[in-house]
Amino acid sequence: MSYNLEWTSNAVNSYFEEIEFIYLKWNEKEVLKFEKLVEKELKRLSSTPSIGKLIYKNIYSFSISKQTTIFFRIKKEVKLIELLLFWNNQKNPNDLIKLL
Repeated sequence: MSYNLEWTSNAVNSYFEEIEFIYLKWNEKEVLKFEKLVEKELKRLSSTPSIGKLIYKNIYSFSISKQTTIFFRIKKEVKLIELLLFWNNQKNPNDLIKLL
């Protein structure tokens, strides 16, 4: 049985920041590829939350691509995955701690 996905406002904002970055650096075609990849990987995460790696207490990470990692929480009792943040792996890791 799949887990439901819940996007936090931080996840939504960081997702659109990634899309904007991709668009400015490459083009719309690459944005569409990224959106399809995210959709595919979130479906996979929803059906198999254990593919995430526990990084701190109840915060997990999952690499969507070489450039992007998603951070999330699993709430097993209600079968929910709370999406916390999309992270561009080229950013300063010290900034990541502040956002989580």
